[in-house]
Amino acid sequence: MSGSPHGERAPVRLTRRGRAVLVCFAAAVTLVALWLTVGPGALAGGSEGRGAPSSGETVVVEPGDTLWDIAAAADPEADPRLVVARIIDLNGLGGDPTVQPGQRLRLPAG
Repeated sequence: MSGSPHGERAPVRLTRRGRAVLVCFAAAVTLVALWLTVGPGALAGGSEGRGAPSSGETVVVEPGDTLWDIAAAADPEADPRLVVARIIDLNGLGGDPTVQPGQRLRLPAG
């Protein structure tokens, strides 16, 4: 057994490169945590330069409706994938983006 007679270990020492890697890793974890907390919809400029989704009209989900159908009807000129993402962000559907008949959804302002 090497080291101290009492089984104690020498403290860990980081090299300059090790400290730089640790700082970069901590910064990356912080940025990811902020992104997950604030959400991608809050980034400056938002999708297609329209900014973060704002509240427009409200729609009631009918039987058989999907988010894709609702998005295509809400803004026929836009890419439905982007409108679906904005509806999910605006209504807080991130974890489970399924909709149920009778559910009220806020639509992004066009």
